Amino acid sequence: FGTTTAIAGLTLAVPQGSCYGVVGPNGSGNSTTMRAVCGLVRPDAGLIEVCGIDVAHDVSATRRSMGVMLDPLQLFDRLTAWEFVETIGALRGLDTDTSRSRATDLFNVLDLVDDAARPIAGYSHGMRKKTALAAALLARPRVLMLDEPFEGVDPVSTRAMRRMLDRFREGGGTVVLSTHVMDIVERVCDHVGVIHRGRLVASGPIDELRDGRRLEDAFIDVVGASEPDDAALGWLS
Repeated sequence: FGTTTAIAGLTLAVPQGSCYGVVGPNGSGNSTTMRAVCGLVRPDAGLIEVCGIDVAHDVSATRRSMGVMLDPLQLFDRLTAWEFVETIGALRGLDTDTSRSRATDLFNVLDLVDDAARPIAGYSHGMRKKTALAAALLARPRVLMLDEPFEGVDPVSTRAMRRMLDRFREGGGTVVLSTHVMDIVERVCDHVGVIHRGRLVASGPIDELRDGRRLEDAFIDVVGASEPDDAALGWLS
């Protein structure tokens, strides 16, 4: 991007059926990586494969295998949640009855039924997140790409969303989740990749990466963060 290199020499392999957390400091290339996998950003070099399909050669086929929830959210504010999700279903080749039935199940679990007939423009940030997740899951994709899915979502809804992801994986689905919240990664993910300055600096099963420590401590060790200088903010106290 201009003189800025967002990703360089990044090699990442996500096991099928895993929940893979992509983490890194702000500006490390997490979101750019997600967008490249979805075919929204074209890398200058390298190869990206989703379910064995080269994204650069057949982006439509790779997108058909995915459910995507990026940050910022891509929603149609003038539609209701029902209309939005059914529109996504039609674009993914689902008939109206199937879309309506699946949307009903998703909205019930996400506690959106009472608000699903209102325009999305009036939704809170958490409700918008839940609507986007419902749309991403509707076509039962093989891979779910989620960028900061739990940001701004209340604890009750977060638990419901986690159950949905567990159920999705029980059926053989794979989740790739980008977030800056280490607690979420520890609770949800079984594999993790740490990106720093556009490069993968650590990856593997989460228990191996933690090595008996909190994930936050392991993360700080890997990226080489320095301790803040308390004296520099003495005026605050």
